[in-house]
Amino acid sequence: MYEERAAAVPGVTVWTRENGGGSYRVLPDGCMDLIWYDGGLLVAGPDTRAFVADDPPGGSYAGLRFAPGLGPLVLGVPARELRDRRVPLDALWPAARAGRLADRLGGRDAAAVLDAWAVTRLGAAGPVDPLPAGVARALAAGRPVGAIAAGTGLGERQLRRRCEAAFGYGPKTLGRVLRLQRALELARGGTAFAQVAAVAGYADQAHLAREVKSLAGVPLGRLIQPTAPA
Repeated sequence: MYEERAAAVPGVTVWTRENGGGSYRVLPDGCMDLIWYDGGLLVAGPDTRAFVADDPPGGSYAGLRFAPGLGPLVLGVPARELRDRRVPLDALWPAARAGRLADRLGGRDAAAVLDAWAVTRLGAAGPVDPLPAGVARALAAGRPVGAIAAGTGLGERQLRRRCEAAFGYGPKTLGRVLRLQRALELARGGTAFAQVAAVAGYADQAHLAREVKSLAGVPLGRLIQPTAPA
């Protein structure tokens, strides 16, 4: 069973997964996660393609999902270093520091502890750079990369470097990922695939099908089946 809710700070989602079992497909969404499982903390970096995870029977997870661009501020690591990777937190932080957080989580309501930790951590991290969130919004709205760069006052190469640090990849890749998420939202709401393609910004339904297969590894029809295996 999977549940999620908004955390106490904007841009962060608290989630739990209990007694899942089997394999499931994690789709790219531009986000980063901090995950508590089996007494340890794991960082899931931004994905460029679907990641198929194996969930042991009886497994219990709690996590924080950081909106695109927010994870590096919280974790102190450029997103490019974590692209398509799952890394123990103590490989990124000093072991003692990671251990202190793990000790707080042990034997408690891990989701609540993580939520409170996110508030403290973001408060200590200082002001949030508005550029990543603004770029993500513009890309989600389908604006061209050149226009976004001009609007920020950066050249396209400068924008790409900023995006790689914040998101793990350049703006074109993030745009593809966010467009996939929009297409899934529409398709799961019952919108016909041809209309999904038009509304989400694909050239046509064939383009939609190619992009979904490239990023998710399976066709759109399979993704929107709630009980479909990975």
